[in-house]
Amino acid sequence: MMEAFSPKKLPTDVQDHLSKFDLNTCLTCGTCTNGCPITGTPGMEGWDTRKVLRMLIFGMLDEVVNSKFPWLCTGCGRCAYACPMGIDIPWIMLHMKHLRPRDEVPGILHKGVANALTTGNNMAIPQTDYFFLLSDLGNELAEEELPGFYVPVDKDDADILFFPNSKEVFADNDDMKWWWKIFYAAKENWTVPSENWESVDWGLFTGNYDAIKELARRKIDFVKTHRIKRMIMPDCGGGSYGCREGMKMCVHENPDNEINYIYLYDYLKELIETGRIKIDKSVNAGKIFTWHDSCKHGRELERHFGKGYYDEPRWIIQQCVDDFVEMEPNRANNFCCGAGGGMWPGPYEEEAAWHGRMKYNQIKDSGAHVVVVACSNCHDQIMKRIPKFYPDYKYEVKYIWELIADSLVLEPWSDEEVGRGEAEGAAQWERLGVDLDQEW
Repeated sequence: MMEAFSPKKLPTDVQDHLSKFDLNTCLTCGTCTNGCPITGTPGMEGWDTRKVLRMLIFGMLDEVVNSKFPWLCTGCGRCAYACPMGIDIPWIMLHMKHLRPRDEVPGILHKGVANALTTGNNMAIPQTDYFFLLSDLGNELAEEELPGFYVPVDKDDADILFFPNSKEVFADNDDMKWWWKIFYAAKENWTVPSENWESVDWGLFTGNYDAIKELARRKIDFVKTHRIKRMIMPDCGGGSYGCREGMKMCVHENPDNEINYIYLYDYLKELIETGRIKIDKSVNAGKIFTWHDSCKHGRELERHFGKGYYDEPRWIIQQCVDDFVEMEPNRANNFCCGAGGGMWPGPYEEEAAWHGRMKYNQIKDSGAHVVVVACSNCHDQIMKRIPKFYPDYKYEVKYIWELIADSLVLEPWSDEEVGRGEAEGAAQWERLGVDLDQEW
């Protein structure tokens, strides 16, 4: 005989938090489960989003928090986008992560947050290494194709503030050059920070609300201290979305924390439309391109902040290529690649690959040779993990800014501009104590 189950009362603080989402309106229709990439994951049999919501309603908080289900949630938002009652399921899962003791956060995720808070980047890269890399790569670009180029650090009154990604500083160094080429071609007045330069918000990956706010506050403080006109919102979907959430918290505390920012799509579109950069489509002839809609840049940004980016990236790509095809489904109905919510750097590789199976089929069915993306985690998932588990269809992966950089018509700087760039760069690195003649 089956033992009767008695619902339990949730702790008051959890009850108060979950009351914002009104779980009692759940119809148990299963729409969330059918749209969720976790459904059917090997090893998670018997678990799905609908069941987890019912467990919470019945007070089974410990069972949910102690499971790996919230950590397999990519925060893609397909559940909430389709929910007939509008329940914000990704934020419920984020709170389940928040309730996990920090020393029980899986994999390296909490370490990444701790590194970002204590060292200013997720990899704990020393400032001396960071400075040397920026100077060395900048010199390399200046010698090879961009005379007068250097990476400006902590520049006052810059028009644009840009945040690097620690994985690019740590290992994928050449990936930083794409943005640098664009800034050079546009003759942009730009800068990067010397400290707290990490673009990715691992606080969002771990449900660490204090970290989300603190990482955003540091960006706000830099903009205000150095009188920056506009900050490019970090490219990582979670990074940009987490930054927006953190900024919202900071502005709620003090309206003076409002700063100007621009999304990468708006910025790149602006450069092309105003003629600040010129594009040659012919370099991409003979290849078919498609676009991956990042969950956080699309439906989640649209749902929480009223504006998702769908048309802008497609317009940008079509300025660079002649042969563009869509994946199906796309835009707000797009499938998650499986990298979000910390799943790319997290310990659940096989589960993340399972999530990505639908993305693989989308790419294959499109017939595209090149998949264009605009999120660093999506980039690595689609370029590295999905081919590892689904190797039959070969394709390239490019950042949208990489596509632009590859397609640029580089107009030479004047001798005066080159000389000024060289002088400014030399003075900056001397001021920062960087020996341009040392070897890595």
